[in-house]
Amino acid sequence: MDGARAQSLREKGVQYHLNWGVSLGHLQEMARDYEPSHDLAAALWQENVRECKILATMLMPADAMPEEEARQWIADTPTQEVAEIGTMALYSRLPYAKELALSLVDKEEAIEQLHGWCILVRLLSQGMTLAADEQQHVKEKAAEVMKSGNPGLMRQASRVVAE
Repeated sequence: MDGARAQSLREKGVQYHLNWGVSLGHLQEMARDYEPSHDLAAALWQENVRECKILATMLMPADAMPEEEARQWIADTPTQEVAEIGTMALYSRLPYAKELALSLVDKEEAIEQLHGWCILVRLLSQGMTLAADEQQHVKEKAAEVMKSGNPGLMRQASRVVAE
């Protein structure tokens, strides 16, 4: 446990049933000790504990996660931190990641939109390309986001447009 990190997260309004304040690096080390498992990841996701949510995204095999389950996890994501880590560890590796991301940028809920933008940033940085109509759609959605005043969304949308 990192008490100072846990306290800092609480002061920033991040509320979990439990928050141990474990660093991302340490969580990545912990995840390496386990075989990826759908059942284990699903059980961890059910806990309202920051570290369990993060470990769940690290331990879920991308090829074993049905799209509806991914959409539910995304909708239930509690914080921007878990969204960004989940994108890096899992959502950008899903076989349907591009289609998922493009549909998420159309959502009303900010956490779902954030996932869409984060997935697109990651995929574009890895060399994925968008068709002309997809590019146009993304640019239009990014323009809407820039008017939203949501700094997290604005940052990610601007990164997508810059790619």
